[in-house]
Amino acid sequence: MEQTISKYAVDEQGYYGKFGGAFIPEMLYPNVEELKEKYLDIIYAPEFQEAFHGLLKDYVGRPTPLYFASRLSEKHGAKIYLKREDLCHTGAHKVNNTVGQILLAQRLGKKKIIAETGAGQHGVATATVCALMGMECIVYMGEVDMARQRPNVERMRILGAEVRPAKSGSRTLKDATNEAMRHWINNPNETHYIIGSVVGPHPYPDMVARFQSVISEEMREQLLLKEGTETPDYVVACVGGGSNAAGAFYHFLDEPEVQLVAVEAAGHGVDSGKSAATTALGRDGVLHGSRTILMQTEDGQVVEPHSISAGLDYPGIGPLHAHLFDSKRGIFLNATDEEAMVAGVELSRLEGIIPAIESAHAIAALGKLTFKPYDVVVLNLSGRGDKDLETYIKWGGY
Repeated sequence: MEQTISKYAVDEQGYYGKFGGAFIPEMLYPNVEELKEKYLDIIYAPEFQEAFHGLLKDYVGRPTPLYFASRLSEKHGAKIYLKREDLCHTGAHKVNNTVGQILLAQRLGKKKIIAETGAGQHGVATATVCALMGMECIVYMGEVDMARQRPNVERMRILGAEVRPAKSGSRTLKDATNEAMRHWINNPNETHYIIGSVVGPHPYPDMVARFQSVISEEMREQLLLKEGTETPDYVVACVGGGSNAAGAFYHFLDEPEVQLVAVEAAGHGVDSGKSAATTALGRDGVLHGSRTILMQTEDGQVVEPHSISAGLDYPGIGPLHAHLFDSKRGIFLNATDEEAMVAGVELSRLEGIIPAIESAHAIAALGKLTFKPYDVVVLNLSGRGDKDLETYIKWGGY
């Protein structure tokens, strides 16, 4: 994990352009201020880097392969590579961040860990590192998500975590985040909150992006070996809060020749009233401690999102992505539930890889881009489809 400086990086006040900041209750100010003052010194200390990279290599299984998907490439008329984050321990990219944050929590003297989760992959990754380090773990998860991601709920429990249901609102990721925030407010001193995406008050969006930047760091090295260049023409990733996309984009932010393509969940359709396509439907506001783009009513109430994918079922995006959208550095597309499910089965049939439904949204977007035959496209395959088998079965379109 290299320390890089980008014109798209967060500033000293915690802002990406006009997005970001730390809008927090007074009770949390000491915790967030301590993180802000210490996180960079801690995570770039040589002993931290040694521990972090040691665990990524020997425990997580990094580097993950960069796989040339020949049949998918033939279909879309470009050279398409899959960054295989689905092969990480726990089945998704989320563990890159939880390994980093558990090491950080130890160095801050925290004894207990809380987390929120939607699809359950961040919850599993948090429960995993808490078991590894012998720390108490509480994970908040929406009741709806607990039902549709039951295998991940049981994985968390086997690992020793307590899974607490969020029963308010839409009972999905937004509500789980609300409950985790409330818990942190009531237990600020001994608890570290491992936020799973590039959302929340500064420094979380920057910290999570730095831990996930190992993805694009590896991409550059692997592309140099496979293509003779470190820079692809396109990097494509799905976006809910946006941690896998932040990691995939990180080392290409200042390379204008690299098209950064973020794919949101359109649900039943952008204009259906059941969507999570934030940049198509949202406007500026404050959500979960930062200024960003979010779906909201005229009077500022958060609109309930919908996606068949629990991990993309979020009414906002991280402030880095809001800035990439606002500055036009990123291309923001969306895919419906149906398009994502079809794309997930298509990848399974073409390449023998069953993707997480989150990742299937990114695959669906390949058909919405116009490629030249020599274009090099890297798609971040952020997770595997084991957790989504019930959703695939219920959908039944295969």
